[in-house]
Amino acid sequence: MFVKKRLLSFAAAFTLGAVALTSMADAKGYLARKSVELPDLVLGTDEAGYQVSTKEYNLETGKSYALKIISSGRKEYAMTGDDFFNFIWLRKVEAGGMEIKATHLYELEFEDEGEAEIYFVPIKPGKYILKAEGLEAKGTFTTINVK
Repeated sequence: MFVKKRLLSFAAAFTLGAVALTSMADAKGYLARKSVELPDLVLGTDEAGYQVSTKEYNLETGKSYALKIISSGRKEYAMTGDDFFNFIWLRKVEAGGMEIKATHLYELEFEDEGEAEIYFVPIKPGKYILKAEGLEAKGTFTTINVK
């Protein structure tokens, strides 16, 4: 009886270990290396300063991306990502000649012309909106689809 229980325990542990190793096999190597450069997101591409250069991005979980956001300076743009910023692993932000290493973003605010590049890995599938607070009804937003 004792041997039978130990064999069952061993079999259960072996099965759980095999399942864990199988799911870990999908992620190979350092996920943040060799980021895919996305098309720039330019804010204020029209004379009024409301349109954006790219209306939609299609991304995949587990892949590293770099997104440069460029302000035309026509308006103040307070870019928020709500759930998008909650469901990425943020590697760094490059802005103003420096690298900012942080674990989370809340907002990127552009008061004048300028740019910031974010390096990240999406971790949850979904449809997200990256928008300029208060200007989204006028078209200052982009959709980010993550599979």
